[in-house]
Amino acid sequence: MDNNGGSCGNSAGNGGAGDAPTAPGHPVAPAAPTREATLGGHLARRLVQIGVRDIFTVPGDFNLTLLDHLIAEPGLNNIGCCNELNAGYAADGYARANGVGACVVTFTVGGLSVINAIAGAYSENLPVICIVGGPNTNDYGTNRILHHTIGLPDFTQELQCFRTVTCYQAVVNNLDDAHELIDNALSTALKESKPVYISISCNLPSVCHPFFSQEPVPYLLSPRLSNKMGLECAVEATVEFLNKAVKPVLVGGPKLRVAKAGEAFSELAEASGYPVAVMPSAKGLVPENLSRFIGTYWGAVSTAFCAEIVESADAYLFAGPIFNDYSSVGYSLLIKKEKAIIVEPERVVVANGPAFGCVLMKDFFQALAKRIRKNTTAYDNYNRIFIPPGHVLECQPKEPLRVNVLFKHVQGMLSGKNAVIAETGDSWFNCQNLKLPEGCGYEFQMQYGSIGWSVGATLGYAQAAKDKRVIAFIGDGSFQVTVQDVSTMIGHGQNTIIFLINNGGYTIEVEIHDGPYNVIKNWNYTALVDAIHNGEGKCWTTKVRCEKDLKEAIETATGEKEDCLCFIEVIVHKDDTSKELLEWGSRVSSANSRPPNPQ
Repeated sequence: MDNNGGSCGNSAGNGGAGDAPTAPGHPVAPAAPTREATLGGHLARRLVQIGVRDIFTVPGDFNLTLLDHLIAEPGLNNIGCCNELNAGYAADGYARANGVGACVVTFTVGGLSVINAIAGAYSENLPVICIVGGPNTNDYGTNRILHHTIGLPDFTQELQCFRTVTCYQAVVNNLDDAHELIDNALSTALKESKPVYISISCNLPSVCHPFFSQEPVPYLLSPRLSNKMGLECAVEATVEFLNKAVKPVLVGGPKLRVAKAGEAFSELAEASGYPVAVMPSAKGLVPENLSRFIGTYWGAVSTAFCAEIVESADAYLFAGPIFNDYSSVGYSLLIKKEKAIIVEPERVVVANGPAFGCVLMKDFFQALAKRIRKNTTAYDNYNRIFIPPGHVLECQPKEPLRVNVLFKHVQGMLSGKNAVIAETGDSWFNCQNLKLPEGCGYEFQMQYGSIGWSVGATLGYAQAAKDKRVIAFIGDGSFQVTVQDVSTMIGHGQNTIIFLINNGGYTIEVEIHDGPYNVIKNWNYTALVDAIHNGEGKCWTTKVRCEKDLKEAIETATGEKEDCLCFIEVIVHKDDTSKELLEWGSRVSSANSRPPNPQ
């Protein structure tokens, strides 16, 4: 096959000096040279050059000197977190808004604490730089036992754990190859859109070396290119397949983010005339103001009338999907492989074949949009069967607040100046039903589904997207896991609105399989946040028990207390759940409880 169009790998020498692989809309000026040409200063400059402006840290004796050098860099801002898990979650949220994030912890006790958050970032394809302060170089190979370890003279335990949840690991315990290891780690994180692990021996950050004696060559990544002939063949095969279909549809998936193909997908949607749905984990990656947007495709718990259109189509193009037991509602999707075109970030598969590699998703959609024949049949069918959702019944005075009433009022709050963070639990389903205005961000962690993720992620996202006011929805069970870093939000002047949904337990687990372990000790959540606030910074709290309370709370949070962190505890009945959670929970329970196959 002719390869004159380049390959899916990196092209050589196409980047200009000074190009920084940062997120769109976040140009970064070159870091200013520091007085001392040290390893710590070099790492700090590299972080700035790739677009990191804030680092999320927890100090420990192995990383203290490194932190000195990182915070001495004018382009870096230190965000001290209450624990390593939240620092990792914050770097995850920061990477979602900024394109790349970073956290710094200490050896083993810090590393093994942050690793759960790094695993989540890996599952969500987020480039997070996890930096660990490591042992003194003189201790390697000496058979000594160090503190913060499990009592063995082997210092590789942490490294072995990180190998499965990062795409590159660099152990810097020698200055001669430090420059190369750091550059390889950062470039791999950005190319693969996955976390990386960098361990820096505690006695190296302050040491000067000739490699760092001058301002380093500006950091750059060569662009990735599609194979020209492969792209043409993939488009030709797809056009032939789709143009034969009577009622084709488009479905956006979560890998649109890593492929940076959101705009190209929107171009294809408008050019094709097909109805456009998103998988639940792709909400927020596709503009919901597209002319033929029909909602979330999530099998039996889809947006009203969306599943009927998708599953009755005779052809569907899935853009960067992830099909797991959660997104497939216990493997119950009515999708047939022979009707599907699956577009991965660098690969296109048409039905049962052929498959085309080295084809970048963005290039593919742009080329396909120019060739596809417009077909509105499926969308016309949607318009015929669509019935607008009914109005939520009004609450009576002093009637206990219902969750559907809460989200009716939340819908009215949203604008392009907001971003929504949805915690694992019933917030997944209630937030999926929100209609996002143009420019409104949306994030949740579906693949990994770690309860408590949203507190740290809210901190990190708000720190990166200072042009948006974050609105977070967190269940009481999840909040109890990671509440501490509300302190960090207040300390750094964030004005997030947190809706704490207090229903007395792990509701999502109740609907999968109930038991006494799903009931949790109730807290006075507003009093807890007031204690964390402690009169320092701007924070406002309130409890909401009825619709009148809710209206007043929203009015205050968006008006008088607009510049404060606003914590609104919403007290609802323990069995007040979305209908989608009831359906989803029963199907996931059925999938979990399948008996063993005969051996």
